[in-house]
Amino acid sequence: MVNHLLLWAADNPRLERSVSNNKLFGKLVHRFIAGPELADALSAASDLNSRGIGGISDLLGEGVKDLAGAAEASQEYHSAIAAIAEKQINATVSLKLSQLGLVLDPAACASNLAMILDRARDLGVGVEVDMEQSELVDASLKVFREAAGQHPETRLAIQANLRRTPSDLDAMAALKPRIRLVKGAYAEPIDKALHSKKEVDAQFRHLTNWLFEHGSFPAFGTHDSDCIEYAEKAAVKAGVGQQDFEIQMLYGIRRDLQESLAQKGYRVRVYIPYGSSWYPYLMRRMAEKPTNLVFFLRSVVGS
Repeated sequence: MVNHLLLWAADNPRLERSVSNNKLFGKLVHRFIAGPELADALSAASDLNSRGIGGISDLLGEGVKDLAGAAEASQEYHSAIAAIAEKQINATVSLKLSQLGLVLDPAACASNLAMILDRARDLGVGVEVDMEQSELVDASLKVFREAAGQHPETRLAIQANLRRTPSDLDAMAALKPRIRLVKGAYAEPIDKALHSKKEVDAQFRHLTNWLFEHGSFPAFGTHDSDCIEYAEKAAVKAGVGQQDFEIQMLYGIRRDLQESLAQKGYRVRVYIPYGSSWYPYLMRRMAEKPTNLVFFLRSVVGS
């Protein structure tokens, strides 16, 4: 019940304005969002690198109103790639296709993505493509499949809660795709998504096995200790080493587990959001896992 309310809140502009003007949330935002600028994300990534953990820069915001906005977002991604390469930071760049114009003009989005991927390849910086709500999955998969032909190193996020995901992965098996498996954090109807934790966890485990068998260099985006432990065991069973897959987590959540896994020799990478559009991100993260709400509330009261 709580997660459905939080997902509703994530898409409520009136509530967003109210929360954004509430000074109590300043401390919360500071813990879970690196800051308003790219430099803040890069500083956070450098700090993580000092502890053996990689970063993923994430420009907050979903969708643009026109192609000029898509061009502006594209330039921000180019800047992030150039800065990561120049500063020699262990970080990738995560991007949203809706920010590149996917809804407005899929062809323009594909062109923007291609230029970003070309630049990232030239500078040796990895790129991860986020998956958004179910209405954009078909278009996102189409753009990714076209891009992966020239840039097989590109990683795509796939949501375990969507009922269609096993079929989507089977259709990409020939590509041996690089996938970031997440549970999913969008409000979806029951006919499109699994709603119970038990069902989502079962599908997450099934897809974990699929990725070790059919994918390449998979990443598992989760804070769920059971899912992480399952991935560790599945890797051993598949003959995959600790450095041949990633555990990815969110900035500010389960820092102790991040460091523990890195110290054990696992490849760990942390998703570092930055920018002013923090409200929908935080609401979805709280809805994604009820215990995240506890982390957020504790940060506000200072416990």
